[in-house]
Amino acid sequence: MSILRTCLLVISLALTGLIQTAYAVTETDTLNAVLASRSDEDKVRDDARQPLETLTFFQIKPGMTIAEALPGGGWYTRILANYLGQDGTLYGVNYPDSLWPMLSYASPEWIAERIAATQNFTAKVATFTDNGITAQGFTFDTVPPEVEGTVDRVLLIRALHNLNRFQQKAGTRSQALAATHAMLKQDGLVGVVQHRAPATASKEWADGNKGYLNEVAVIAMFAEAGFALVAQSEINANPMDQPSGEDNVWQLPPSLRGNSDDEQRDAMVAIGESDRMTLLFRKAP
Repeated sequence: MSILRTCLLVISLALTGLIQTAYAVTETDTLNAVLASRSDEDKVRDDARQPLETLTFFQIKPGMTIAEALPGGGWYTRILANYLGQDGTLYGVNYPDSLWPMLSYASPEWIAERIAATQNFTAKVATFTDNGITAQGFTFDTVPPEVEGTVDRVLLIRALHNLNRFQQKAGTRSQALAATHAMLKQDGLVGVVQHRAPATASKEWADGNKGYLNEVAVIAMFAEAGFALVAQSEINANPMDQPSGEDNVWQLPPSLRGNSDDEQRDAMVAIGESDRMTLLFRKAP
């Protein structure tokens, strides 16, 4: 780990200690019990995704109202649904339906599945827990009016790159961050985990098309959208990941796409999952 990242880690831990006086502290015993009860298939990625440390850093506790962006296969949804409990509320917030066709690899069948997943979110959560948690799915451009101003935390975990890559074409990033701002309570927080481009990467390379974003650019886009940075952490960092040129995040585990031979695949496995920034923002007054 570089000296800079080490310093940032120390600073982030200090800031985390400060914000614990202002925001609810995670109930670690309860969260540990939820994590321990998961399948082995889910647990195998804990070393790369650090769920205990990440959710603790985001100051999440049972009973909160959480909006999870791009819940996808449900890896974090399974944790959140069981951890938030019967007094909690979990919203699954997907990309606008209009974004999916912009992805070059998207087939009509896949697009239909992505759109249907939003409406099926409540039923999907019910397969993860019977604790009575309230769950609802919607998109960034269909946030129900009654949800606005009620959310404790919005989680954008590996969800920003596609929003950013279509910003110029369709305003997807600014629209999503505006919706995020509207959903949050006045003291609400946004937790971000995102594939991080090397600091030397150009703006053009780190625009999301390769899966990576520049950390400074992410902080700037949130400031522009009305958020203040609270803390940064290196809990999801991987200094082995130093992409450049034609590299993309999907070459790495768990996807391992596009590796031309066993040697290249083995090299990607040796690197591990992507280097990721972990950021916490507050809704500014």
